[in-house]
Amino acid sequence: MVKDATAFLLPADPARPRDASGRQYPLVPTDPAELATLLAGVEEALRSPQTPAAELPGLGHQQQVIYRVLSHQETRSQQVRRFLPAAWLSTYDRHLVARRAFLAMHRRGRKPTTLPAWRIIQPEPAEALIGYYKKAETATGIAWEVLAAVNLVESGMGRIDGVSVANAQGPMQFLPTTWSQAGIGKGSIRDPHDAIQAAARYLVRRGGLKDIRKGLWGYNNSDNYGIAVLTYASLIQEDPRAYVGLYNWDIHFGSAAGDIWLPVGYDQPRPIEVATFLKRFPASAPPPGSSGY
Repeated sequence: MVKDATAFLLPADPARPRDASGRQYPLVPTDPAELATLLAGVEEALRSPQTPAAELPGLGHQQQVIYRVLSHQETRSQQVRRFLPAAWLSTYDRHLVARRAFLAMHRRGRKPTTLPAWRIIQPEPAEALIGYYKKAETATGIAWEVLAAVNLVESGMGRIDGVSVANAQGPMQFLPTTWSQAGIGKGSIRDPHDAIQAAARYLVRRGGLKDIRKGLWGYNNSDNYGIAVLTYASLIQEDPRAYVGLYNWDIHFGSAAGDIWLPVGYDQPRPIEVATFLKRFPASAPPPGSSGY
């Protein structure tokens, strides 16, 4: 248990630029033992009720970037694992399984040189979202932790306000044609409450009560999608405080220039060249060793 969470300092470089809120792109230590110590401290602080709320975004972002980096580095991830306390090994392994499954869905040749036409907005409060998930679980029987994990992988808990290349929309990324099916979409496709309820109804329609993997396949036709969602869900089911870290993850975009951080406030009505964006917002560029691939 963290006795004085305010004393837990994340690595920082005063020479690195900061975003509009004063935050920096998280640094990832190169030494495996140092990185394991940092990660264990972050995991503990995220779960401690004594951690000030103002520190949670930075802690969650640090956790996220560590797992993004290590998911691409099998040898290094095994080195870090050897230094982790036993209490965090299962958590560590599942984060890497989930992230690697998600990466397997999006393997492609050339990395993009433009960033998407999105807005990144502040999500609804964590407790409000949990209320929506649990309301949907009560109405449909779909576990709230699964709905939270879908919300995470689809839009970063609602941070992404934009349209996908497939025309999916809203915090649960519905196609308008799916939303318009009888008994699925009610209210607004962009409203977190309405979209979460609709997602639960859709998972039921696709067989999720009998076999949640089948339901998730109907949501996204990929076995890796089901692995990622159910692995994140298992972290929350085992320890609901794991949700705190996931809720505080930021939006990153894998580009030809590295893993670009898109903080709350990113607002591009049209796609923008990565190089142009980074000239205007240098804090979004990954420091050496912190890019997620």
